[in-house]
Amino acid sequence: MSSTTVAKPPARRASRGGSRRRKWTTERIVFTTLNTTFLLALAAVMVYPLLNTLAISLNDGMDAVRGGIGIWPRDFSLQNYNVVFNMHTIYQAFFMSVLKTVVVVATNLFFTSMLAYALSRTEFIFRRPITVIFVLTMYFDAGLIPNYLLIKDLGMLNTFQAYWVPTIISAFNLIILRTYMKSIPEEIIESARMDGAGEFRTWWQIVMPLCKPALAVVGLFVAVGSWNAWLDTLLYASGNPALTTLQYELQKLLSSSMNAGVNSVAATGAASSGGQVTTPIALRSAITMVAAVPILFVYPFLQKHFVSGLMIGSVKG
Repeated sequence: MSSTTVAKPPARRASRGGSRRRKWTTERIVFTTLNTTFLLALAAVMVYPLLNTLAISLNDGMDAVRGGIGIWPRDFSLQNYNVVFNMHTIYQAFFMSVLKTVVVVATNLFFTSMLAYALSRTEFIFRRPITVIFVLTMYFDAGLIPNYLLIKDLGMLNTFQAYWVPTIISAFNLIILRTYMKSIPEEIIESARMDGAGEFRTWWQIVMPLCKPALAVVGLFVAVGSWNAWLDTLLYASGNPALTTLQYELQKLLSSSMNAGVNSVAATGAASSGGQVTTPIALRSAITMVAAVPILFVYPFLQKHFVSGLMIGSVKG
């Protein structure tokens, strides 16, 4: 009895390659082309204002008044940045802004995530009324005057506590973290409890590491809000020069230049050795870049968690 061998047809590999090539249909090519074109156009729309602001900030102030500057300075000059960095309070304000942002982000994430963990537990019978109370604060606010009087009565005027104590809990961030924590499998929590872990240890060592994407999103939101804030300094800490922040000092500089108009030399000390002067539009661009650069450097380190955290409402919901 002769044995027969069945050889695999060599055409299968070719057919696979052909099927892969056949996937690029006309519809797919058209869709990919249109999608790429749209995304490139959208990226250009997003990037152009930043490049234009950078170009104006690096342009001579008097020349910038003429307008027509694109993404490259027409008359290169560092005078606008000289005005900003020659402020005697700029470096102290920068340090205070960094310290304020770090403390606000750390305290907000710590206390908000702790409360979110409690509200995510189904065995906590008061989770619904407490959640409703916090959600109501998103729709109803007492206003500036009651908030100022509250800070004053608590003895926090012109103190560092006025920066971080009112921001310990954020209702919006609370909803985000609670939603993410509710998606964590219950088996993980139960296994931690069976191993003898208490609620605090379960939250800190089990839940928090699993919530890195959500924490990155919330942390970036809080950091940007704290970094860009200047009204809290004006209201609560303007009487203490040691607590001045970068945004507040830049706002004062911009206000003085706007009030002085084009001839802002007397108000801002904007004259250089060459007799150049700055103008409000050029100074505003330089201030914008100085305030935006720290956030632009921080974002790439959080991009991985930030992109995945943006899917909380759809995938993790």
